[in-house]
Amino acid sequence: MHRNVRMMWMMWVLAAVVSAATIVASAAPQVVSKYFPPRGEWQKREPGAVGLDKAKLDDAVAFAIANENPNPKDLAADIVNTFRNESPYNTLAGPAAPRAGANGLIIRHGLVAAEWGETGRADMTFSVTKTFLSTVVGLAVANGRIRDVKDRVAPYMPAGVDLFASPHNAPITWEHLLRQTSDWSGTLWGQPDWADRPPRGQRPEQWPVREMHDPGTCYKYNDVRVNVLALATLYVMKRPIPEILKESIMDPIGASNGWHWEPYENAFVTIDGKRMASVPGGGHHGGGMFISAWDLARFGYLFLNNGRWNGRQLVPETWMAMARTPGPANPTYGFMNWFLNTPNAAGQRPFPSTPASSVTFQGNGQNIVFIDWEHDLVVVVRWIKGGSALNDFLGKVLAAVSAGT
Repeated sequence: MHRNVRMMWMMWVLAAVVSAATIVASAAPQVVSKYFPPRGEWQKREPGAVGLDKAKLDDAVAFAIANENPNPKDLAADIVNTFRNESPYNTLAGPAAPRAGANGLIIRHGLVAAEWGETGRADMTFSVTKTFLSTVVGLAVANGRIRDVKDRVAPYMPAGVDLFASPHNAPITWEHLLRQTSDWSGTLWGQPDWADRPPRGQRPEQWPVREMHDPGTCYKYNDVRVNVLALATLYVMKRPIPEILKESIMDPIGASNGWHWEPYENAFVTIDGKRMASVPGGGHHGGGMFISAWDLARFGYLFLNNGRWNGRQLVPETWMAMARTPGPANPTYGFMNWFLNTPNAAGQRPFPSTPASSVTFQGNGQNIVFIDWEHDLVVVVRWIKGGSALNDFLGKVLAAVSAGT
């Protein structure tokens, strides 16, 4: 009798424990696995399924198509014409190719809500290339090849490399190069620093007597100095930068094999007995990153997820925090090519239609990767014309968000 009572009591306790555990489990928030598109595919959804108003989203896409860059699609000719004020340094040193028409992708909650144009075509992406470069610099910091971005670059260079030997260049740090505030002075691959966006009306012969600035005090967008960073990084890493990018970033995020990062014809050095190309940080003189909208979207989605991809931390969050921090000489620019939406010196945000926390990776043409953590949104828009068109387009995309929620 006592045995039966004891067994019944134990069964009752066991049932109570199981019941309590069930109640707790049902009350706990359920962890939903984040979607990461496998290589070669990306799930699509109707706009309404990801909180977007279809009519307004269609309006945004139609606006992007209607506001395509009107310049010739033959980029070999267009580049030379666009930078004609830099003559005689506006010639091509690397390859160029005809481009597609307007195209792009809108991705919400990790799913494709809109696609238009030739999104699979690997076109030049101009200065978005800088973001790929700065990401590799971040990897060099993460693995200790660069101890601190505030270190001077000169001590990292091998004997005989005089990139930072002059009194003016010697104080330059990695951070100065990343923020485009180095004021590096010299000639690289046959191009003097004057050759990139010289002061209006100034002639090449005036370059040697240009106004000089202490490193870190003056922001100037300058591809020659970006290419100095690329070469310095190559010396530190001792491996081709595209090879590192492919192995550490592009393959893990499932990028295609269609992207390629092209050097100038004369941009080669020998490191440890091996001849290596030093790739440029843009397409200003040809070359740079050729890539599709789909691969750009994967790159943007990596950063939307704070440098993580399917459980792997590919880019340290500490690096992203630094990249998103405004510099003292330009409050709207982080590490290249992180364009911030923080107020400028006049108190105005570059893209008033978008959240202050959003960022853009920007390339000539225009080629844009827009990342908006507040709305869980990545937008790639290619070959949209300049001026206010980009802000207006993004405003229309965000109107579709507001109307769809």
